[in-house]
Amino acid sequence: MPTEIIREKIRFAIAESLKIPGLTEDDLDEFIDTKLPFAIRGSYGSNTSCIEIKGGTHRVICDAGTGIRDMGNVYMRSGAIGGSADDKTFHIFMSHLHWDHTQGFPFFVPAYIPGVKIFVYGVHKDIEQAFRNQQIPVHFPVQLDEMNADIRFIQLDNKKTYEIAGFEVTPMKQNHPGDSYSYKFRKGAKTFIYSTDAEHKEESDSEMYPYLEFIKGADALIFDAQYSLLDAIDSKLNWGHSSNLTGVELAVKTGVKRLILFHSEHTYSDFQIEKFLSDTRKYLNLFDETSGLIIQTAYDGLEIEL
Repeated sequence: MPTEIIREKIRFAIAESLKIPGLTEDDLDEFIDTKLPFAIRGSYGSNTSCIEIKGGTHRVICDAGTGIRDMGNVYMRSGAIGGSADDKTFHIFMSHLHWDHTQGFPFFVPAYIPGVKIFVYGVHKDIEQAFRNQQIPVHFPVQLDEMNADIRFIQLDNKKTYEIAGFEVTPMKQNHPGDSYSYKFRKGAKTFIYSTDAEHKEESDSEMYPYLEFIKGADALIFDAQYSLLDAIDSKLNWGHSSNLTGVELAVKTGVKRLILFHSEHTYSDFQIEKFLSDTRKYLNLFDETSGLIIQTAYDGLEIEL
């Protein structure tokens, strides 16, 4: 984060504190938690795509962007590495193989630990080769075969449902350069959709758009909302990403309960991302003021319980 942005945050926080007479050190935590907006007290972060899904028989991850490094470090600090075989088994589902979705794997500490099992799934045929290529000597000092975990690559069929790690898992092809795939995870009565790096064009207005049935009634939908609507339909058309407004419309039409805006524009500051979220919520009220849709923006460390 640029120094001037950090300074701006500190200045704002101090200025707000001066508005409260008699504020003491004992009051600081409450002041930070209740008086400062998220963009001041925290940060949306800058990791590339990686999320963890809990509640299965093993650890389930979507994508291996730089976020998987932090996830691995938290795992190591937790002491789970000394636990059962279930605690040392990971299932990673790849949306696609662009570098921002694979680049964290060489820094995923559990992959260096003997006894750890890692299953990497995806619909693309060349998953294993993509992981190997980023660790050839010209790119990285440790090759994939030199990692000590048992790492296996498994190709999935599009739209076929699998039983993996206690979840029903169904992939679906999305519009993105080189193709990407969303994943539907079901367990009991709960449904979660991971859907990043996808562009939804004019066909999304049709009631026959297959994506509508795929996300219908989901308890939570992680949705690619990198662009404003203007960027999505103009200067960045065919770049393979979608907009916040499209996400709202698709979620409302299909009865999704919670929409998580994901893959935020990397040139945006925390302040711009917070305004983007505010504008999205305002649009929801214009599009359907009776909707109970919950809208959030993903950030490093966000936890959601379904």
